[in-house]
Amino acid sequence: MPLPGRLRKFFAFASLSLLLLVPFAPLLSGPPAKQASRVIVGAQVADGTGGPLRRANVRLTGDRITRVGNFRPRAGEPVVAADGLVLAPGFIDIHNHSSEGLAKDPLAESQISQGITTVILGADGESPWPIGEFVEKNRQAPAALNLAVLVGHATVRRKVMGDDYRRAARPEEIAEMCKLVEQGMREGAIGLSSGLEYEVGGYATTEEMVALARVAARFGGFYMTHIRDEADRMLEALREAIAIGEQARIPVEISHIKMGTVGVWGKAAEAIRLIEEARGRGVDVTADCYPYDAWASTITVLVPNKHYDDPASVERALADVGGAANVLLTECPKHRDYEFRTLEEIAKSQRISPVELFIQIVKDGEAGVVCRSMKDEDIRAFYQQPWVMVASDGGIGLRHPRAAGTFPKVLGRYVREQNWLSLPEAIRKMTSLPVQRLRWSDRGVLRAGMRADLVLFNPATVLDHSTFSHPGTLPEGIEKVLTNGVLVWDAGRATGARPGRVLGR
Repeated sequence: MPLPGRLRKFFAFASLSLLLLVPFAPLLSGPPAKQASRVIVGAQVADGTGGPLRRANVRLTGDRITRVGNFRPRAGEPVVAADGLVLAPGFIDIHNHSSEGLAKDPLAESQISQGITTVILGADGESPWPIGEFVEKNRQAPAALNLAVLVGHATVRRKVMGDDYRRAARPEEIAEMCKLVEQGMREGAIGLSSGLEYEVGGYATTEEMVALARVAARFGGFYMTHIRDEADRMLEALREAIAIGEQARIPVEISHIKMGTVGVWGKAAEAIRLIEEARGRGVDVTADCYPYDAWASTITVLVPNKHYDDPASVERALADVGGAANVLLTECPKHRDYEFRTLEEIAKSQRISPVELFIQIVKDGEAGVVCRSMKDEDIRAFYQQPWVMVASDGGIGLRHPRAAGTFPKVLGRYVREQNWLSLPEAIRKMTSLPVQRLRWSDRGVLRAGMRADLVLFNPATVLDHSTFSHPGTLPEGIEKVLTNGVLVWDAGRATGARPGRVLGR
């Protein structure tokens, strides 16, 4: 039955009044409830800047650090005793491959057990798509750590070119790719990534990359690149990456910088010189590096000219990495019995040459490999540059020890055992240096007002235990990890909390 006219007017007015009041509801309801605080007492604080450690207490209130210094906890305030331990900002892994793994394992134990509180996904040119859908999914179902995502060049290239990607893109195709990069950036991506050594991205011209990078630059993003060659033509590929940054006016991050074959062993100084020269003329170039002398990828990456069925090309490629004994198969769906055996071992058991075996494996549908083809002196030279950060190139379920061991290995072996780096400098490479590249203002440094992403570890025991045969073995010495003020790792196990957030520009 219809309401009388005066009642209709009354309810309409009341409804309008309530709508007007909604934005002011927090003001009308009184002050917000006071957030609980707690204090970490007696830690040696590594604040992430590279400055010396200092003994201090740290108060956390909600998801923020609210005080650092020499003060007493309040009466009744919860206290965490941290004598003998180092407290640092949570580690930021700027190159991580857990996009799919987080959906299956949101507790991310192999990551948080290393002290990682934030991962950057979508590296090497491969990213989730659409970005907006991925971002929303992870906001609705958060993980134990924070994440941010890049737009993958190969992802958008395949969207535009389909299976016809083994050529240079036409101008109209590049224009379509630019539109997709813009879409990804608007939907929450923080930059553009490329994998120019890989099958889809490897056919792109420098001009294509400059055009796409310019789009990311307009949105304040950066360009992360697995350069076109990490082997004999590494220096040439590095020049191209710098040129892309220079022409597109975008910051450049060189992924997992390395001298990856016999022909460039010992030439890290030349790569360093190229980057220093670029930085000297105003190009914002940084790099990341993982602490292992072996890389993990698809088996076809071994043959740069992509002539996978040409015996001469394959033979030359195997020689470049020091021989078939240096190539370990980690995943081979068509031949599971090959896994965790070297090409040399398998070839001997089959009574064929490693070259014949390689060609057959590729014909059967590819394989994942770990290739031991770098030298410690080059890794050390890169890590000692102030613009090189620590990153894993790992992720949940990856069959390489870096997936579960990267950050503890640097702290345990390169800092404590080999003295390659000081502890404060290693922490800087894991915290404020990646934040500098990401241009974030509220993480990466341990001081009042910053987000409470924190790691508490024992500097005397922290160490990796993952190996090539058991890549998932967790490290020791990481005592507690907090993401946004919530304890996610404690005394050797995940707490089950999932306070991670999706972070943007």
